[in-house]
Amino acid sequence: MHAQPTRTAPARQAWRQHLTASAAVLLTAVPLSLGIALACGAPLWAGLVAAAVGGLVAGGLGGAPLRASGAAAGLTVVTAELVQRYGWRATCAITVLAGATQLALGAARMARTPWVTRAVTENGPPIARGMLAGIGATIAVSRLHVVLGGRPGDSALEDLAAVPSQLIHPNVPVLVVGAATVAVLLAWPRLPVPVARWVRPVPAPFAAVAVACAVGLAVGAPRVSFTPWELQPVPTLPHGPVAEVLAAVATITLVASVETAAMPARALAAQGAANMASGLLGGLPVAGGTNDRWRPDRPLPEGDAAAEGGSPLPAVLYGTGALLCAALFMAAFTVVPAAALAALVMAVGVEMVRHAHRARPQGQGELVVYAATLGAVVLFGVLEGVTVGISITAFLELRKRWSGLRGRYAQAVTEAVGTHRCLPWTPWRDHHCTRPTETTQDDAAAGGSGRQLLGGVSAFQRNTAPLVRDELARLAREGQRPSQLFLTCADSRLVTSMITSSGPGDLFTVRNVGNLMPPPGSDSSCDSVGAAVEYAVDVLKVGSITVCGHSGCGAMQALLDLAASPAGHGLTAGEQTPLTRWLRHGRPSLARMQRIGRLGRGEVALAERLVTDDVERLALVNVVQQLDNLMAHACVARRVAEGSLQLQGMYFHVGEAQAYVLDRRSRTFSAVRPEVLDAV
Repeated sequence: MHAQPTRTAPARQAWRQHLTASAAVLLTAVPLSLGIALACGAPLWAGLVAAAVGGLVAGGLGGAPLRASGAAAGLTVVTAELVQRYGWRATCAITVLAGATQLALGAARMARTPWVTRAVTENGPPIARGMLAGIGATIAVSRLHVVLGGRPGDSALEDLAAVPSQLIHPNVPVLVVGAATVAVLLAWPRLPVPVARWVRPVPAPFAAVAVACAVGLAVGAPRVSFTPWELQPVPTLPHGPVAEVLAAVATITLVASVETAAMPARALAAQGAANMASGLLGGLPVAGGTNDRWRPDRPLPEGDAAAEGGSPLPAVLYGTGALLCAALFMAAFTVVPAAALAALVMAVGVEMVRHAHRARPQGQGELVVYAATLGAVVLFGVLEGVTVGISITAFLELRKRWSGLRGRYAQAVTEAVGTHRCLPWTPWRDHHCTRPTETTQDDAAAGGSGRQLLGGVSAFQRNTAPLVRDELARLAREGQRPSQLFLTCADSRLVTSMITSSGPGDLFTVRNVGNLMPPPGSDSSCDSVGAAVEYAVDVLKVGSITVCGHSGCGAMQALLDLAASPAGHGLTAGEQTPLTRWLRHGRPSLARMQRIGRLGRGEVALAERLVTDDVERLALVNVVQQLDNLMAHACVARRVAEGSLQLQGMYFHVGEAQAYVLDRRSRTFSAVRPEVLDAV
């Protein structure tokens, strides 16, 4: 009898949270969208159409957070230039083409590509941060003229040069309205607690515009004009050089994607669909993060956490509200002073600069790229600024490679063995990493191993950490995107990063005794290896899996010893320990080798020499068997069938320091020669 209220109470609470969240973002998006449209020289309703489409399409299809949809503030300057050059309908056509480009990139899953992910992450490369900071500075300076009662010039330099005269001879009513708007934006997060408890649910932009409306009526400041929204004819392609049109499409695609920050492929495709719909309906370009760009005041209101968890309902509610505003309530916005909207967009520009500054440059090189990109965007434009940033980055990278960081470091490592210095790849016994300290009883009983380990860590902090800190900081920002899964033995003599010349973030490594890959369903206690494979294949989307065996493998020797034990078959009889239970997964490899010897076919061989003994032969056969076991996992078989995943076998001879790669058709392992790298 009481079950129904128990079920409906959470549903009502969820609806209340969704309505609260969508209302808060709607009250932010409406004045901001109007301000962006006014700054672009577009119809006022174009901003609301973009907000509506952002909520309904981008939020509904992309599973994006509620705050990730709206008119693109970062494209204000670019859109204004396009409107002046081609007209509004042609600008809408460019928006449609940019949306189609985003949709294609999302469909191709380009957002998951590491270099793309880094390129569209605001806190990542200095080029992206410098671009956004330059755009923000340009917006802020151009809107400052409107707040002072003038009109923006044709360039940021012209605007900056005209600021002193505007300050000397301002339009007083307009200046008063702009000052009131900025004052509310600054004061809203600093209200006393008793007052804030009552007014904080109202977003600062809406409160600022509401106060500005009252001030504007009192001082007689100019107000905005509007035309009713109606369905627009199909946008027409702009008349002009194809290269200029393509550059405009590329600019909108680039800035809209960067403003949205790091996006999964689905969200990027949804943003593209939103831009196509907005352009067809006569709206502004859509980008993510616009509605919270202004926010210096507070986090999202209580209840928005649910909205950010992935439910599309709040975004749909917000988009519906924006659509109703565009269709039914445009006349109500005629009381809004133009200076208030200009001040709001100016605050957005300032916040863009602040946001770009929050991520400190990692080293002098990033600072140079950031500053150069920012300055070039302000002086010349977005694409020109990005080109300058890319050029400087390429120059710095070439200079770094030309100077040989890697070459000098390798030489230092080589010399370290003879000079007892503490650098990577030099065994502990060949150097003295630890400084003379008092050895504890426990450490002495363990042969000083604890002191060796801590000494090695200390040497890393002293010698290696300064060399890799920038790269590790980049990986910390971006997350891991390895291209390879490397399954090998836990043997201490196999240093995977050394034999593959890889660094942090390159390999997703799984190590166990005998480099075994249990087939699915063989033993629930072995799920850790299967889980690692599933994570690498389905989540990290690695492009290849390598199974690497090695010479002198203790697991292979143990398999041979257990098979030859007198108590029946040592792998199935006798006392079972964790090691013997684990080695049962090596029985198929052992049976395969025995079958090869019995039938005289299917031999696994080395191309350059004969196989030394049964331990080496079993290690080679085991690599082939584990590759077959991998194909028994559904996720691996599916990706291999799609052609997006490759499996390869490898054998490393420790004594020779030689790697061998398997040709699966001939079952022959061939030595990897130095010439291969030189040829590449």
